[in-house]
Amino acid sequence: MDLDAYVLAHSAQWQRLEQLTRQRRLVGADNDELLDLYQRVATQLSVVRTSAPDAALIAYLSSVLARARLRTVGTRATTWGGVGRFFTERFPAALYRLRWWWLATMAANVVVAAVMMWWLLAHPAVEQSLLSPAEIDQLVRADFENYYSEYAASHFAAQVWINNAWVSALCLAFGVLGAPVIWLLFNNIANVAIIGSIMLRHDHGGHFFGLLLPHGLLELTAVFVAAGVGLRLFWSWVAPGDLTRGQSMAREGRTGATVALGLVVVLFVSGLIEAFVTPSGLPTAARVGIGILAELVFFAYVFTLGRSAYSRGHTGDIDGVLLEDRVATQA
Repeated sequence: MDLDAYVLAHSAQWQRLEQLTRQRRLVGADNDELLDLYQRVATQLSVVRTSAPDAALIAYLSSVLARARLRTVGTRATTWGGVGRFFTERFPAALYRLRWWWLATMAANVVVAAVMMWWLLAHPAVEQSLLSPAEIDQLVRADFENYYSEYAASHFAAQVWINNAWVSALCLAFGVLGAPVIWLLFNNIANVAIIGSIMLRHDHGGHFFGLLLPHGLLELTAVFVAAGVGLRLFWSWVAPGDLTRGQSMAREGRTGATVALGLVVVLFVSGLIEAFVTPSGLPTAARVGIGILAELVFFAYVFTLGRSAYSRGHTGDIDGVLLEDRVATQA
């Protein structure tokens, strides 16, 4: 292909598209022209890339297309409609597509916690090596319950949210390495098992579960989701399938970002429950019921909205229109 002739034939369209992207106000006809030119120039960029690759021309057309894309979708992506689509399509679809990873992580941790508690109950000497009798008595009679009412509810909710968000973020950040996620999960579940075994041994099992379950069900589920998605990121370069390792990691990394944003809200809800419901004067059955309800709502969200969004083609990855222009040219 004669590149000079191609540039001469289409440069007027490129300049017009560039002019429209810089125009302050666009009326209906201008918007239609902008969309039409965007599609034309995207196709032309694809032709240049495949037939006569020129770095300077490719960079110029890519920048023009990027600005045009911002004019057509950039403002809409930040509207409430975009936020709504995130929580009704992208986030639940990501949870549903990766469900087996975080459900398996959840099941494994529950089994490990149960086995650890059973083993600790069968070996009381281990408990005595961790804490003195006075410390155990203080934990059972006061410290465990006081933990949930020591600070003002609003302050405690923020503290809980930050802590759990940090653990979830670490699971996602270190997911590419695999092993650190397992180490984080083990430390987290070991603390629960040790405290639980101590409370059970001293006949405070009802107290333990009555304070843990209201918020712990949703809170731990969020951590397990983050860990499962992190492990999927690790597996994306171990076994990339039909994609290259780079493509596979990029897709799962973007999906991980989707999950991270969505979990901010999930952990916010669990933090509110931990701050306002767990230490409240409600009967234990009511508090645990609220925790179970929150967990059931989460699962209903994943397996109704998530399954529906996934069946419509959503995967949790960033929408193609928001990716760099080569996605559009390939289409």
